[in-house]
Amino acid sequence: MPNYDLRCMKCNREHNIRVTMAEKSEKRVPCPDCGSFELETIFKTPPAYVKSVGTVKCPKRGSCGSSCPH
Repeated sequence: MPNYDLRCMKCNREHNIRVTMAEKSEKRVPCPDCGSFELETIFKTPPAYVKSVGTVKCPKRGSCGSSCPH
């Protein structure tokens, strides 16, 4: 069962709830706080990971050269 980030339209609180896709699509999931079945899915952007260049020195830099992939 997947977890969904859901916002209650009645009390405006956000919850991360583990439910089946069928329960979610058929609106059979109650809000844990107020009991309302009016929940909407929240779409969040996943965190971006940026590889920094030059922070780690290659132990074989002399033999690898300037285009070292390490």
